[in-house]
Amino acid sequence: GPACGGRCGSGAATSFTLTSNFSSAPKCNTGPDGTDHGSWTKEGDRVDLAEQSLLNKLIRRSLVWNRNRVEVLQRDPVSPLFSVKTFEELRLVPELLKGVYSMGFNRPSRIQESALPMMLAQPLQNLIAQSQSGTGKTAAFCLAMLSHVKPANMWPQCLCVSPTYELALQIGQVVEQMGKFCPDVKLAYGVRGNRMERGVKLQEQIVIGTPGTILDWCTKYKLIDPKKISMFVLDEADVMIATQGHRDQSIRIHRLLTKNCQMLLFSATFEDSVWKFAETIVPDANIIRLKREEETLDTIKQFYVVCKDEQEKFTALCNLYASLTIAQAMIFCHTRKMAAWLTTNLSKEGHQVALLSGELTVEQRAAVIERYRNGKEKVLVTTNVCSRGIDVEQVTLVVNFDLPVDMEGNADSETYLHRIGRAGRFGRRGFAVNMVDSQQNRKIKQLDTNNLEEVELLMS
Repeated sequence: GPACGGRCGSGAATSFTLTSNFSSAPKCNTGPDGTDHGSWTKEGDRVDLAEQSLLNKLIRRSLVWNRNRVEVLQRDPVSPLFSVKTFEELRLVPELLKGVYSMGFNRPSRIQESALPMMLAQPLQNLIAQSQSGTGKTAAFCLAMLSHVKPANMWPQCLCVSPTYELALQIGQVVEQMGKFCPDVKLAYGVRGNRMERGVKLQEQIVIGTPGTILDWCTKYKLIDPKKISMFVLDEADVMIATQGHRDQSIRIHRLLTKNCQMLLFSATFEDSVWKFAETIVPDANIIRLKREEETLDTIKQFYVVCKDEQEKFTALCNLYASLTIAQAMIFCHTRKMAAWLTTNLSKEGHQVALLSGELTVEQRAAVIERYRNGKEKVLVTTNVCSRGIDVEQVTLVVNFDLPVDMEGNADSETYLHRIGRAGRFGRRGFAVNMVDSQQNRKIKQLDTNNLEEVELLMS
């Protein structure tokens, strides 16, 4: 029988189907966080963590290559540590293995190598895992849920909670693609707008949704019997606890579950607050985390140019661009208003320019990045909404038209490093040029970085 202890049925004779599909998921017209991003202000674009995570899911077509080693801390240190190099070693049912390969996964990613054997082991094991976007964590826990369910049992068995409506639908899409060759496994979306008849028990084995709706379905509407849930997945924990109410709702859901329920928690970062939350939700857990290795910026040459005002910055930028052979450039501005002004003026100079800022929907941002990645525009003007996590191999120049600053107006070294890290990717040489006026000249000295050189550009 399969390594999952027959939870999927009895080998090759079992056939499944997944009746839900992404296009039939409930529609919602409001924004991801339910807030009005408003018009341009003197403040910079806020970086919404949930939107950033969704954007990464939309634009990544393949797994991210990660140099960081995976560190595994086992609940039972004397237990043998298994890792797998192929999906066949997991002894999945053939239909599920076929679904994995149909998605283009040829072999497990680094985090999947260690996490999947733990998630599929008998007896069930709890897991806390750190993994950046694009490393295959969503596919890993979707595979675990599909392997876990008993299709003959027509009630919810796997519960997956995600911070936003859009992120929940992205997870559902992965479940549907991976389970498309499997006939009796059904999926329900526990998200706003998906109205269900009160008191009628769900028959879907997997439920994916947001904390508020899932909590209502378990308590107010009695659609889910939490005592029958045998796997609980909490995704994007760092985003979850940054969203008002989600932390407490997730803890309340957790308290409804039995002690025998398998708990899996994933987070891109592990600040102290995330650790405390994770330990509350996931007792006696195995832990997988990325060993921190500083990303080298040795391949990126850093310069700064002192300018009198915005017009002089713009002149310097045009001269810089004319004097270098550049594959593609990213230009960062502090406000949407400045980004729009710069885009208009660069277009007048004949440059193919794309604009990316916070008033665009996440789907619109993904489309802009796709055009830029495909070379349809050579210059991307953006605010902080694009400062981290977006890899375009061809970028060789990053320009800080405005230096990044924190809430107190001081130089923001972390954002600066995230911005310039967009250049010189994958070992290529890159350039970072900072445009500073007399007020910002002092701030650039505050940046936690080495090798900054002042240069003069002709202002003709």
